[in-house]
Amino acid sequence: MSSYDVVGDWGTSRLRLFRMEQGQVAARREGPGIAEAGANAAQAFAQTIAPWLEDGTPGTIRLCGMAGARDGWVEAPYADCPATAQDWRTAAVRFDWQGAPLSILAGLACTDKDGVPDVMRGEETQIFGAMHRNPDLAQGRHLIVLPGTHNKWSLVEDGRVVSFRTVPTGELFALLRDQSTLGPKAAPADAAQEAEGFAEGLGRAREGRLLTSLFAARAKRLRAGRSPDWAAGYLSGLLIGCEIAEVRALLGGVSGITLIGDQRLCARYAEALEAQGLSSRSLSGDDCVLAGLTLPENAA
Repeated sequence: MSSYDVVGDWGTSRLRLFRMEQGQVAARREGPGIAEAGANAAQAFAQTIAPWLEDGTPGTIRLCGMAGARDGWVEAPYADCPATAQDWRTAAVRFDWQGAPLSILAGLACTDKDGVPDVMRGEETQIFGAMHRNPDLAQGRHLIVLPGTHNKWSLVEDGRVVSFRTVPTGELFALLRDQSTLGPKAAPADAAQEAEGFAEGLGRAREGRLLTSLFAARAKRLRAGRSPDWAAGYLSGLLIGCEIAEVRALLGGVSGITLIGDQRLCARYAEALEAQGLSSRSLSGDDCVLAGLTLPENAA
C-alpha cells in the first residue's frame, strides 16, 4: 500500500501539488497553470509529480480547479446549487492514472432569479473546506467572499452552497491598470501613496458613481500632483468599494461575512467592508483549499 496521497489545486496561472502523509503536508511542488499547459496538461502533470513517483505510485490523487475546465485536462461537470459537500464530491470525474485512482473535482453552477447562469471552479473547494474547518459556518446563513480575479460572493446555509455571484473586479482592475490611459502600468512602489489612493477610492465609492469617478485616476495625476502609486490605489479602492455597494443586496439575513484568500487582498476587502459599516473575518485560502481537498469521505 502506498505511503502517500496527492492533492492539488490547478488554477489558470499555476499548479500546486501537495504530498500528504498521515494527514499532513509532507512536500509541495509547483507546475504550470492550465493557461500555459493547455492541451499538454497530462504531460505537465506528469512532469510536476515525477520526483514523487520514485517513491512509488500515490494511493490516491485528487485535483480541483481548472484541471476540470473545458479547456483543462479532463472536463468535470458542475454540481447544481444548492449543493452539499457530498453533492459536489459525487459529481467528480474519476479515472486511472498510471495505476492511481485520480479524481478531478466538480465545479458549482447556479442561476440567479433573473435567469442568468453563473459558475465557479476551485473556489467551491475552499468554501467546503472552510465549513469543515469552522463548523459554525455550516450552521445558519453566511456570506463567504473569495476575492481574486473573479470574486465570488457565495451564500451558504446549513452546510449548503445556496447561490453565488461572480464579480470580475480583479480582471477589470488589471485591465485598467495595465492597458488603459487611467492606470500607471506598473506595480506600486510607495505603499503610503497607494494606501492614500485606496482610501480616497473607497470614499468616492460610497457615492455609488463608478463610471463618473474613474477618470480621476488620470486627471488627478495631471492636475493635482498625484503619483502613479496613488492612482493604482485609487482604482483599487474605487472598484472594490463599488463592488461591495452593488452586492450588498445579498447580505440580507446573513449572520456574518467571511473572507477567504490571499492575506493582503482579504485585508483590502476587510477595510472596504468596514468603510461601509460591515464587519468580516478572514481565513487562509491555502488552509481552506487543503481542507476541501482532504475532506473525509463521510463529510456532509
